Amino acid sequence: MTLDFDFDLFVIGGGSGGVRAARIAASEGGAKVGLAEESRMGGTCVIRGCVPKKLMVFASEYPDMIADAKAYGWDVQSGPLDWRGFRSKLEAELDRLETAYRNTLKSAGVTVYDARAVVVDPHCVRLADGREFSTKHILIATGGQPFVPQFEGRELAITSNDIFHLDALPKRALVVGGGYIASEFACILNGLGVKVSQYYRGAQILRGFDDEARGHVANQMAANGIAIHCGTDVERLEQREGGICAVATDGSTAEFDLVLYATGRVPNVAGLGLEALGVGLGRRGEVLVDDWSQTAVPSIYAVGDVTDRINLTPVAIREGHAFADTVFRGIATKADHDLVASAVFTQPELGSIGLSEEAAREAGPCEIYAASFRPMRSLFAGRQDKVLMKLVVCATTRRVLGCHIVGPNAGEMIQLAAIAVKMGATKEDFDRTVAVHPTMSEELVTMRKPVRIF
Repeated sequence: MTLDFDFDLFVIGGGSGGVRAARIAASEGGAKVGLAEESRMGGTCVIRGCVPKKLMVFASEYPDMIADAKAYGWDVQSGPLDWRGFRSKLEAELDRLETAYRNTLKSAGVTVYDARAVVVDPHCVRLADGREFSTKHILIATGGQPFVPQFEGRELAITSNDIFHLDALPKRALVVGGGYIASEFACILNGLGVKVSQYYRGAQILRGFDDEARGHVANQMAANGIAIHCGTDVERLEQREGGICAVATDGSTAEFDLVLYATGRVPNVAGLGLEALGVGLGRRGEVLVDDWSQTAVPSIYAVGDVTDRINLTPVAIREGHAFADTVFRGIATKADHDLVASAVFTQPELGSIGLSEEAAREAGPCEIYAASFRPMRSLFAGRQDKVLMKLVVCATTRRVLGCHIVGPNAGEMIQLAAIAVKMGATKEDFDRTVAVHPTMSEELVTMRKPVRIF
């Protein structure tokens, strides 16, 4: 396919979206593909995000599981976590996954460069060592990075990039932020035995999710021992003999061994050379693209978190695949950003797809079906946690517009519920489905009367 270019496609970024695009373009599109990654192959999800975080979630759940086992009659004892042993095994798993990513690219015929790359012109990229390559198409897939605002003492804080490499777990930790990353790590650290406080400047954590669902999560987090302070932000951090002192905007002070900032992420575009070429950037630095992931410069495309559309790994993969199908396989494909399910791996988990109750009320007449109850497993063990099952239904078409689940394995359940919602299932379709008993999820098909009508 290559004519006067060194490559048909050069991908900058070795995360999930970039790797998928490179592999499909090379193995199925017959393209000559180069890819540059300045850090580790696999990107945020594999190395600094989804995978290590979920393994930490698993580790943090064992204390409750051991307590439940005792309640069920098992003679088990809980000792302290061997953090260094866990971290060593975690690092080995990430090494294995990185090798798998590299092997996948190698098998597809992609040439990989372990170096930073920048864009010189619409058909040329330059590596950090000075080598330049001409290319017919360029794909920007550099993802995002944690954002820490400017304030006095910010150098004393760490981000989610650093949490996996701690030499030891702290005794006291402050998590700053109210999004899913902050809330997940607050729960993880709490489950690992750390005394956790969470500061969030907003009125309630998990902004953007259904109000009832996020309130349910917040209440359970508080019941589990996390001190959530909404309407609170850090004014400054000070290093003191007893630890890091956080001076809050409400005038309070508290000392911690660790301060984790999870106040958002920003697109990784600094120094790539995009603006000088006419590639549009948004207010937050995101690369502006059309429905085909194409920028204002026809030969330059972008996928994944760097575009700040829906910042989820499966979405980046779909965007990368759609780009390769369109440009190199002759199959015009747009990534579908409608009705994308998501899960927040707090304790309890939150799974969500579609409209929140608040959004549905603004859209038109709707009915709300909800049930909150103590699940059988933990009820028997004497725990007080509750599950929430919720459906948002259009009053005129009867379509299920949203589904929100709070409870154990909510992420697993929402994946299956998402299929029905994506297909346009009605409330009556749910009603016709026979329940699987005894399960938590049977509530999704047994709720008959709306709790609210708008």
